[in-house]
Amino acid sequence: MSNRFFGRPKMPQRPPEERIRDFYEVPLGLPEWAAVEEAKRCLQCKNPQCVKGCPVEIDIPGFVGLLAQGKFDAAIAKIKEKNSLPAICGRVCPQEDQCEVQCVLGKKGQPIAIGYLERFLADYERDRGIQPPPLPPSRNRKVAVIGSGPAGLTCAGDLAKMGYQVTIFEALHAPGGVLIYGIPEFRLPKSIVAQEVHYVQSLGVEIQVSRVIGKTYTLDDLRDAGYEAFFIGTGAGLPYFLDVPGENLNGIYSANEFLTRSNLMKAYLFPKFDTPIKIGQRVAVIGGGNVAMDSARTALRLGAEEVCLVYRRTKKEMPARVEEVERAEEEGVNCIILTNPVRFVGNDNGWVTGIECIQMELGEPDESGRRRPVPVPGSEFVIPIDTVVVAIGQGPNPLFLESVSGLALNRKGYIVADPETGATSLRGVFAGGDIVTGAATVISAMGAGKKAARAIERFLEAPDSFPQWR
Repeated sequence: MSNRFFGRPKMPQRPPEERIRDFYEVPLGLPEWAAVEEAKRCLQCKNPQCVKGCPVEIDIPGFVGLLAQGKFDAAIAKIKEKNSLPAICGRVCPQEDQCEVQCVLGKKGQPIAIGYLERFLADYERDRGIQPPPLPPSRNRKVAVIGSGPAGLTCAGDLAKMGYQVTIFEALHAPGGVLIYGIPEFRLPKSIVAQEVHYVQSLGVEIQVSRVIGKTYTLDDLRDAGYEAFFIGTGAGLPYFLDVPGENLNGIYSANEFLTRSNLMKAYLFPKFDTPIKIGQRVAVIGGGNVAMDSARTALRLGAEEVCLVYRRTKKEMPARVEEVERAEEEGVNCIILTNPVRFVGNDNGWVTGIECIQMELGEPDESGRRRPVPVPGSEFVIPIDTVVVAIGQGPNPLFLESVSGLALNRKGYIVADPETGATSLRGVFAGGDIVTGAATVISAMGAGKKAARAIERFLEAPDSFPQWR
C-alpha cells in the first residue's frame, strides 16, 4: 500500500498541566520515523503548487523528496539554498495559510506537514553542528541593513551569499528583532534565534547592536562611511491603544512592553533576573491575534490564576493561528468573544480593577473581509481584573523615519515601497517587512527581505538600468 494513504502526523507536545508552570517549548518536534513517513506521502507534483505559497521560494518537493529517502543533510541544504532561518520558520511560520493550503493532497485530504518537516530537518542539523556554505569572492561593496528582525536577517544573509559586505545595525542590545523580544520562549526559544543569527553571521554579516539609526548614526553618516545601498527593516514596534477612559491606570500594559519585559529582559526568570512584571490574580488580554495569545499564555506562566481574552468578534474571525488558540484554551485561557472594552475602572490608588465592556454582534464585512462588530445597545457589563494587556496591533516606530527627509510614507506612517523590489522614494534605499505592510507574519517579512536583496544587487551592479520608483 502506498504511504500516501497514511494520515498526517500530529505534533507531539507537552501536556498543559505541565507546561503552564514553565517557559520551555511546548511542541516537541516529530520523531525521525514520523518525519520520513510523512515525507513519503508527498506526490512530487510536476507542477508543485506548494512552492507558490512560500514567500521565501523554498523548493518544497525537493527537500521533502530528499527527506523521504533519508538524505537529511541534502534535504536541509536544499532548504538553505533559499532560507537561512529554517528552525524559526518551522516553528512560527503559518504554513497552514501559505504552502500547505496549496498542497494538492489537501484538496481531498490532509496536506503534507511541510512546517513540521522543515523544523525536523533544522533541528537535525542543529544537533550535529551547522556549517556555513562556501561563499563567493567579496565584491568589496558595502550594504547597510537597519533592523535585525526576520526581514533584515533574510536580506543580509542573501546579500552576503552574493558576496556583498553587509552590516546590520540593531537598536536593541540583542539581535533578532521581534523574534527575540516579541515571541515567547515557549513558542520560539531564544537559543534557536541565537543559532539562526549566528548562522547569518557565519555568512560574513556583521551585526552592531545598540545602534539606533537616526540617533547614533544617520543615513548620511552611513553613506559617508561607504555604504552604497540600504535596507530598512525596522518593523512595527509602536503599540496601539484603545483610546478609552481609564487607559492610563496602573496595571495596564501594552503587549509590546509586556512581552519585551518577559522576553528580552527575562522577567520570567525572576529573581535570577530582577525585572519582574506585576501580575495580579486576574488578567485580561484585549485582542485576538498571535500577540494576544502569546500575552495570555505568558500571563499564566507568570502566575496569574485566571486569564481571559477579550475579543470583539468570534473565534472564527480571530487572526491568530488555530493551533495557538487551541493551545491557549488547553492551558486555561478563557475566550470572551463578541465583547469590546468601553472604559477601564480603577480604585482610589490609581490601579485598574475592572473593564467595562459592551457586547457586540457581527454586521457587514469591513475592508479586511471580516464581518464588522457592531455594539448591542444596553448590554454593558464589568469584568473584574487586576492586570490588562492591550494587544490590538502596532504601528511604525518613528525614531528612524523622523530622521530621514524625502522618504515617502503612507497615511498610517508606514514606508511606501514597491512590493516587488522594496524600492522606496529615495534612490538606493529599500524597505520591507512590517515597516511597509504593518504588523504581519515572520515569513512575509522574510519574503520581502529576499526580494529586496535581489533588487539591491540589480541596483548596485547596473544602477543606470534600475528604475527610480515613485
